[in-house]
Amino acid sequence: MILQRLELDFFRNYVHAQAELSAGVNVICGENAQGKTNLLEAVSFLSAARSHRARYDRELIQFGVDHAFLKGEVLSRERNFTQEIRLHRGERRQLFSNGVKLKAASELSQVLNTILFCPEDLSLIKDAAAQRRRFLDDAICQLRPKYAAALAEYRRLYDQKSRILKDWEEKPSLLDTLDDFNLRMAQVGAVLIHYRAHFVRRLAQLAPAIQTDFSGGRERLELQYATVSTVRDPLAAPKELLEALLEHQQTHRRAELESGLCLSGPHKDDLEVLIDGQSARQFASQGQTRTACLSLKLACREIFRGDTGEWPVLLLDDVLSELDARRQSFVLERITGGQVILTCCEDDKQIARNGKRFTVENGVLKE
Repeated sequence: MILQRLELDFFRNYVHAQAELSAGVNVICGENAQGKTNLLEAVSFLSAARSHRARYDRELIQFGVDHAFLKGEVLSRERNFTQEIRLHRGERRQLFSNGVKLKAASELSQVLNTILFCPEDLSLIKDAAAQRRRFLDDAICQLRPKYAAALAEYRRLYDQKSRILKDWEEKPSLLDTLDDFNLRMAQVGAVLIHYRAHFVRRLAQLAPAIQTDFSGGRERLELQYATVSTVRDPLAAPKELLEALLEHQQTHRRAELESGLCLSGPHKDDLEVLIDGQSARQFASQGQTRTACLSLKLACREIFRGDTGEWPVLLLDDVLSELDARRQSFVLERITGGQVILTCCEDDKQIARNGKRFTVENGVLKE
């Protein structure tokens, strides 16, 4: 899939921007704080209506105006699509594909897939499990609309159950609904675990080889999926996972009531990353952390290609500046075959020898 044209109005620091993009490598050059990352954020947002830097849509709208507009012309599945997102302060966003209003953000991903690597991704390895769950969720949501729907439902159920656990002592009647919430959370949770376990298995088949090549054979990467302790086989059918989740809920019921917290379910899952047999979170150097993150993202790219038959658009935010020459060459050789949009501070013509170069200065994009 190829993002052929991008257009922005009042998105972040862009009053208006448009670009005709290469099907190969696109290099966005400019000094810091000029808007390079904002462009990558816009492309990523067109694929899933989620931002890696903003919690609320209103943060994406330029200061002093009430709306923002994003448009992308995409070649996908040998068809042309026009993706549009309209943001308004105080109103629900509107999503369109070929002029048809979409009901869910997951429908955007059926046309455009993106894989983003940015400096903040170092937290993927070093921070708490929530970062790694988000990594899994963002990837699987683009590939599996059923997973995206289940994740949204699980989050609603989790919020509702959390309120019950917090308020039941003041309103004991709330406990009458707890068993119903537990059952539904276990049913939906089984779906999440099933998809996550199978995705991690595929990552574990692909990422270690990339890490080995990246490190010149010096580092061995391992991935393990950690979920609810009563789940013996995360790859099992959802029906088996349901029984294990119900068992875990039962053993934690008293603790949940006493603590007022939801302690049972896949909202506590983790993707354990090991380098040479040791926890990367605890022991990996900054260089190992960066290459492990890149290996995971490039493995995702290969999974997307295998599932959809097309390369996703790869977004690399200031990645090469932190790598030595050998690792830069490895990345550039590994990303051939699909569209890439990357940012850098220096105009390196060698990087974009088969594509296009753009410059950004104070929210103005020029080819």
